[in-house]
Amino acid sequence: MRKLVVLLCALVTPLWAQTPTPVLQESGYWAQEVTNGDLPPVIQRVPSDPLIVDLAAKGRSFGIQGGTLRTLISRSKDVRQMVVYGYARLVGYQADYTLAPDILSAVDVVENRKYTLHLRPGHRWSDGAPFTSADFEYWWKHVVNDPEITPSGPPDFMMVEGKWGSVTFPDPQTVVFEWEDANPSFLPLLAQASPPFIYRPAHYLKQFHVAFAEPEQLANEVNTARVKSWAALHNKRDNMYKYDNPEEPTLQPWVNTSDSDSSRQVFVRNPYFHRVDSHGVQLPYIDTVDMTVVGGGLIAAKANAGEVDLQARGLDFTDISILKKGEADGGTYRTFLWANGAASQIAIYPNLNFADPVWREVMRDVRFRRALSLGIDRRMINRALYFGLAQEGGMTALPQSPLFSPDALHAWSKMDIDRANALLDDMGLTDRTPSGLRKLPDGRPMEFVIETAGERSEEESALAIITDTWRDLGIRLIMRPLDRDILRNRIYAGTTMASVWFGWDNGIPSAGTSPGYLAPTNQEFFSWPMWGQYYQTLGQSGEAPDMQPAQQLMLLANDWSHTESQTKRTEIWKKMLEIHADQQFAIGILSEAPQPVVVSNRLKNVPEQGIWAFDPGAHFGIHRIDEFYFEDPLVQVSQ
Repeated sequence: MRKLVVLLCALVTPLWAQTPTPVLQESGYWAQEVTNGDLPPVIQRVPSDPLIVDLAAKGRSFGIQGGTLRTLISRSKDVRQMVVYGYARLVGYQADYTLAPDILSAVDVVENRKYTLHLRPGHRWSDGAPFTSADFEYWWKHVVNDPEITPSGPPDFMMVEGKWGSVTFPDPQTVVFEWEDANPSFLPLLAQASPPFIYRPAHYLKQFHVAFAEPEQLANEVNTARVKSWAALHNKRDNMYKYDNPEEPTLQPWVNTSDSDSSRQVFVRNPYFHRVDSHGVQLPYIDTVDMTVVGGGLIAAKANAGEVDLQARGLDFTDISILKKGEADGGTYRTFLWANGAASQIAIYPNLNFADPVWREVMRDVRFRRALSLGIDRRMINRALYFGLAQEGGMTALPQSPLFSPDALHAWSKMDIDRANALLDDMGLTDRTPSGLRKLPDGRPMEFVIETAGERSEEESALAIITDTWRDLGIRLIMRPLDRDILRNRIYAGTTMASVWFGWDNGIPSAGTSPGYLAPTNQEFFSWPMWGQYYQTLGQSGEAPDMQPAQQLMLLANDWSHTESQTKRTEIWKKMLEIHADQQFAIGILSEAPQPVVVSNRLKNVPEQGIWAFDPGAHFGIHRIDEFYFEDPLVQVSQ
């Protein structure tokens, strides 16, 4: 199980006298390895200036090491959630959503265009190899700038105002990213739940790179892996975010030890993790994480039966009643209700890049999108699905955000069938079939197909209610469930007419948050995948935005990047939110439905009130899951 290759030859003793680090306590989990000489003692495993966490200052209790955390996922590829939950980032969000160094010891910023990253001396990968600027250099020179590994070249964030930034490596503990113009989104990008990993374990990956590997050995590796080239082999082994290669070293709190085909994934504590509590106990407190793959429909039942210690993914608002009943009957867990940080719990995305030219022209008419929104009975959906506890309205910043506007929330969101029909009539869509359906300009019946990932019952229930009210508009809603990956690929290719998903991940932005995700800069916004591709690939694929409101969003996002005035940035944000509310690019339905979080009674330091959001926050990540602990880890392990 412990597939850790310990590189003892490179170890040096840290100069602890230079830092106020407390006396470190050896982990019981690794005690035997230390005794046998297979691992160095903890004083040689953590950086000379580790990230010291004062739990008392955070209002948390100090924990003890030990125990196994049980959690569930519905797909084997969701092992990547361990990278999200673990949330070891170069810089990361704190509980108040401010940024602070994490893996880095410090960052020097000059005019938002020059970033000097300072690494922690003595920091090591999970296999004991030094983590230095050489790992950033390998990423820059031999990954993103190698045309065989990365044909598209460096990531788009490296280009600002049409000019590439530079990356230099003055010494082993220093990396400098520099642009001619300001790039204020750089640090927030590094703090994302799914960040660009601008470093790689060079010592591990070099064995798969043609510039470093012995040719015959590399050829054998290619044949064994059954891939077409050394570059394909390198990319297969290099999965920093997917986390499905147990051999690749990591900086996360727990190390994957399982084969990707197993239905049970086991993660063990990283013996070289860089965070330490102020009592000298190396984090994470919990020794192992047991992540089991089960059918999505079984997650709530298993949580109800007390078979998990921490679970939120795979649980929905509709599961709260059964979870509360299990809590009362069994007494082994608590069900917390966290706020949801997504801008909308359910949102419909008409694909403005849809391949069908007739439908595309109809959907690009703002009157059509407004009519669809006016034809939704949000009150009925709220009562039927969320007992009236959700916020009814379109997709915009949530009330917790300083940018919240009631006008944006309620724009075109109050059901008005007569007004919706008038908008459609004004478009000239007046011809109808004998059954009452409106006809498209080419004579086809207006059958609006919305594709779903088939993972959330509330989406399908909401669409079922919308089906009835849209019928009063002369529109037939057809729901088509698909596999999530198939759905995404169809959207990106322009073959999906419309889809249903969450709203923006970040529903609680501030003026200092980059508004790039409100503009066509990313294919992940399902209303304009081709426009996002065009931006992301620097025009190599996709289509340039050709609607004036979308072009205006791009200009505003650019203006935000070129000012440091909080007043101007606030004005830009409000204007962009107004454009979205007016244009209804994505049709929000409900927001702020509570997210159930099942927590074992033995598990401590889990906040009773929190925000469940992918970005910013990385779900459990912002709440620092490495600080959670079992009050009785020995009892827990025996069970």
